[in-house]
Amino acid sequence: MDIRPFNYDQDLEAVLELWRKSAPGIQMSPSDEPAEIRKKLQRDPDLFLIAEEGGQIIGAVMGGYDGRRGMVYHLAVDPSRRHEGLGRALMKKIEDCLRGKGCLKYYLLVTKKNREGIAFYESLGCEVMDLYVMGKVIQ
Repeated sequence: MDIRPFNYDQDLEAVLELWRKSAPGIQMSPSDEPAEIRKKLQRDPDLFLIAEEGGQIIGAVMGGYDGRRGMVYHLAVDPSRRHEGLGRALMKKIEDCLRGKGCLKYYLLVTKKNREGIAFYESLGCEVMDLYVMGKVIQ
């Protein structure tokens, strides 16, 4: 397995399909439309990583860094390849990339019903934080 940067033209359709297959753990939103992904890549393309084996995308993780905090979005591993260490490898790589940018802390969002996801992130040292997540659609 190789972990490499996401290539929009080459990888977009396969990654979108991976995200769809990973529902309900991955919740798609308007921010996941192709034009929005292209905008995200203008900011920090090195924080969108692909796990590939034999020319097939088997995992992906997208991160962000605003200069103060990091964010991890959409960690996904092909359902047929879970429990092989791919998610752990992708998280290690994205953490290394964030650390390399000077990031000291990152956040990620997991739905309350995603017990498997919560257990996975806890095994990596992540903690449930006593915060409310608030948001507002501004389109």
